[in-house]
Amino acid sequence: MPVFFHPASLPTPLGELSFAVDDNAALVAVTFGPASGLAPLCGLTPAQAYALVPEPARTAAFREQLATYFTDARHGLDLPVAPRVGTPFQRRVWQTLARIPLGETWSYARLASEAGSGSRAVGAAAGANPLSLVLPCHRVIGADGSLTGYAGGIARKRWLLLHEGAIFA
Repeated sequence: MPVFFHPASLPTPLGELSFAVDDNAALVAVTFGPASGLAPLCGLTPAQAYALVPEPARTAAFREQLATYFTDARHGLDLPVAPRVGTPFQRRVWQTLARIPLGETWSYARLASEAGSGSRAVGAAAGANPLSLVLPCHRVIGADGSLTGYAGGIARKRWLLLHEGAIFA
């Protein structure tokens, strides 16, 4: 039986946010930019893009919670996730990212310690995160407090951390 993913997008203060939900009502991908960028994050090749089937009823609750986050981050995000890509190591790092509390930041060294690996390896795994924002790789900063390494760009990372109250203007 083929697996289908249901893409949706919503406007945010940081530009278009696109996401995909699977048939089991779990989030499989989140990215800034158009929904056309979701296929590889869902583990699909360009030839398998037919598996991206919009169904607004399946994505409505996700859209609502994501939109609410951008209005008021204090509510956080509590969405079921099921990444379809990644090695076992990357998935372990992504699970560790999920433990970073709203309004806090961790250094790459702390993430590495928590994930049981080196800083460069966890940095690379965080950079491959298919569920950015939801598995909060934006909450990982340099040991000196610098805002480094976010696939969505440093300006978005700064905005998200300010929005969540993790850093102050």
